[in-house]
Amino acid sequence: MPESKIKPVINSAELDARITFHDETQTMEVNFSDFHFGNSALVNAFYDRLEARIAETGEELWFFLVNLNGTRIDPEAWTAYSRRGRALNGAHSMGSVRFDASPETRRQIIRAANTEAFDPNLFVNREEAVARITEFQSKRRKKQIHDPNYTLADFVRRVSFDSDKVIMDVDFSHFTFHHSRDVNDFYDYLEERIIESDRRWFFLVNLNGCEILPAAWGQYALRGKRLNEAGSLGSVRYAAGSETEEDIRMRAETAGFRPNIRNTRQEALELIEELRAGYSKS
Repeated sequence: MPESKIKPVINSAELDARITFHDETQTMEVNFSDFHFGNSALVNAFYDRLEARIAETGEELWFFLVNLNGTRIDPEAWTAYSRRGRALNGAHSMGSVRFDASPETRRQIIRAANTEAFDPNLFVNREEAVARITEFQSKRRKKQIHDPNYTLADFVRRVSFDSDKVIMDVDFSHFTFHHSRDVNDFYDYLEERIIESDRRWFFLVNLNGCEILPAAWGQYALRGKRLNEAGSLGSVRYAAGSETEEDIRMRAETAGFRPNIRNTRQEALELIEELRAGYSKS
């Protein structure tokens, strides 16, 4: 059977109501007020939506203004909240300011700031937070165009097809996705090959030593989802490095798929056979 779909944990419309873009000040305002992050799935759902909304604007860089009035972040959600926040800031923030944090949330953020060496920019009210943003310098340019890091030959040697077993073998090992251009170039090639084949495939993906940097994650998630919906009978990943594997598992909670990560290539191939058997029974 194909990869199981996972029910969304929260409606996108509810999240959109908490996200506002102020074009005149280049600010994305995020309203976490009275929101309870009870688990990592809620964190990932919210941050998935933030990434999607930023992508829709066509602008990669924004100042972040975050309302934390009454926000609750349970211990089991904190790791995901910290990781996703750090990744979003690294990819899209020109400066982040937070206000109205509860004492408990304030302590959590300050502890994280001390550990990860960033300025929490915590203020008592929105007015002070907005005033702080006016002190930041915009890093936007006319339109950021990323130079390519790879050539077509770099992709060709990393993709092969086994027609007998209906497997597309993709080798992301020791490959770094620096930004959206790297993602788009590689996935454009994958889409072209699948269209040429005129069929769906089981995807076997080698993630040994693969790095997906913050500036690439949003597009990597978007293009991966689109490719799976269009051409996959089921996707299995193996030998992921700890950071990449953790990010994939977190995002899988809300992206509508199971991560299907195995330690070795052989274990991944065995899982593909299980998926194939599921198709034959359905």
